[in-house]
Amino acid sequence: RDFNERCAQCSEVNWGLTDGGRFYCRSCHNVTERTREVVNTDFITNSRVQTISKGLKNQGENDGGCEWYICEGFQLVLKKQVEALEALGVCPQMKDEILCNFWRCYLQKSKQAYCKRPAGETVKTLSACESSTDVDSDPERPSLLHLLSFSESEGDLQTDCSFASSLSKVSESTSVYSGSVDGSLYLMKNQKEKLSMTMPMTLSFCYMALLWVREPITLSELLRFVVEGHIPYLNVFQHFPEKMKLCGLDLKIFCVESWPVYEEVFNKMHELAAFLDLPRFPDITESCFLHPDMLCMKYLMEANLPDELHNWTCRVVKKIGIGEVDFLTLMPGNKSTRKVKYDVLAAAVIVVVLKLLFLLDDHYEWLLSELAEERNKNNTEVCIFYSGGPYFEFKKWYEVVKHSLDVKQKKLDEERAKYLWRCEKPLFYSVKNKSKVLKRRQMVVNLQNQFGKLSGSVQRAEKPNPSSFQLNWSEKNTDGSCFHGHSLKGVLQEKCGLLTAMNPDYWLCTVKLCNEKLCGHLAHYREVEFPQSYHFVLGLFSFLLRVQPSYIHDEVCMIEHKLFHKKLCKKLKYNAVLRK
Repeated sequence: RDFNERCAQCSEVNWGLTDGGRFYCRSCHNVTERTREVVNTDFITNSRVQTISKGLKNQGENDGGCEWYICEGFQLVLKKQVEALEALGVCPQMKDEILCNFWRCYLQKSKQAYCKRPAGETVKTLSACESSTDVDSDPERPSLLHLLSFSESEGDLQTDCSFASSLSKVSESTSVYSGSVDGSLYLMKNQKEKLSMTMPMTLSFCYMALLWVREPITLSELLRFVVEGHIPYLNVFQHFPEKMKLCGLDLKIFCVESWPVYEEVFNKMHELAAFLDLPRFPDITESCFLHPDMLCMKYLMEANLPDELHNWTCRVVKKIGIGEVDFLTLMPGNKSTRKVKYDVLAAAVIVVVLKLLFLLDDHYEWLLSELAEERNKNNTEVCIFYSGGPYFEFKKWYEVVKHSLDVKQKKLDEERAKYLWRCEKPLFYSVKNKSKVLKRRQMVVNLQNQFGKLSGSVQRAEKPNPSSFQLNWSEKNTDGSCFHGHSLKGVLQEKCGLLTAMNPDYWLCTVKLCNEKLCGHLAHYREVEFPQSYHFVLGLFSFLLRVQPSYIHDEVCMIEHKLFHKKLCKKLKYNAVLRK
């Protein structure tokens, strides 16, 4: 009552005392360095006893922890993830200049922070609607993604004080236990709102920031790095500060027991971009890594296919216009443009080129392979050295790649089967069960150590360094397992000065596309309805991208309909005339 100075941030005189005895503004949660001076011993004794006892009571309920909110937990998760991306080589500006601004905008749009008070309230709060120069000119304002401090230090998240106090009352009145202030309320809110924050959405934020700065990391690579443990996601709450007690309903929010799904992260990213009213993203040009020509080169190398195929992928990309800047660049909220999955699109282009040259009908590609094998044998016998390397043999390539793919797939399945979903940090859903959980956890650790010593089991090897390539092929190998330098002369012919495919035929995956908005897919993929060669190629890129083969099949159908649009229109008109 005796402290009448105005708050430096909101200019209000509405002070309270923290558990540590410092003054904080009830309007904007700004905490000052000033502490209460002792003037009247009798008065101070009573008031201070009440304040201290209240603080001890709160600490007793939370086992020494401090009050924290769900949005603060997600902020820490984003901080850990973006720091991991920086360690992988992402530009440092992505953290504070890109992802930080996205997160601030989301908090403001979702009315969790940086927003004005509801109508009827008299107390003002800090708003993110202020000009960026005002925010940036404040030298004492910390970066939002710095480690969150608590009520006794400056730089706290600017949450609405009245909202926080109401949440405290709700959490105190509810019987469901939660370490956070708004855990139970957040779950109820999450069921109603479409874009409430979830763990998969943290990856959507990261991918959106990566796309904005045009980093050479695709969504499939991002999710693979998550699974391999290079980016915190599973059990990331272990890195929370000790004061942020995580228990009860908080576990349902932050505890993840499933791998992130490509389609979910991708769709949420587009919904987020539209929700935040972001402008057009930076252009995806030919020199950008996400351009189909660049990604096709990468996937051709990883799939151990001849380098000459890149000329054909570039021709297909140019012919159907999927390399244009307007097609590739994300424009949030524009429903007329198609959402581009850059990695899946590039893989689909390679599949279409393989169909153009080898047909992939379980017959023609094997016939070409026999002819190429015979020519290679004859050239070896007569010691003819021709330019372009040996003829590409589809059968030999299939055997080499299938063997390597089976080994990698088996190893991946074993790692997933052995993965321990339980984290090292014990979790408990209520304070009553805490002691039991800790005892059980200690017992389990002791038994594991004893059985490990008896069985002589080897400790887990350290995580391998992250790599953009899962399958590596070296041209230095003398066993002929690398096909990068092989020639396509056996499947090409020259017409009018241009190299064309000897194969005049082509089979379409589907004649008519489905409505993607209604059906969810452009076409339906069933393995039994397609040739095994086609299924193998889809399976190869499905493993490399860690997506379902149906996703690649959809893009293949889209490319085919763009490539053969005129012929399809003629065929449909001809069929319509026959019906009449």
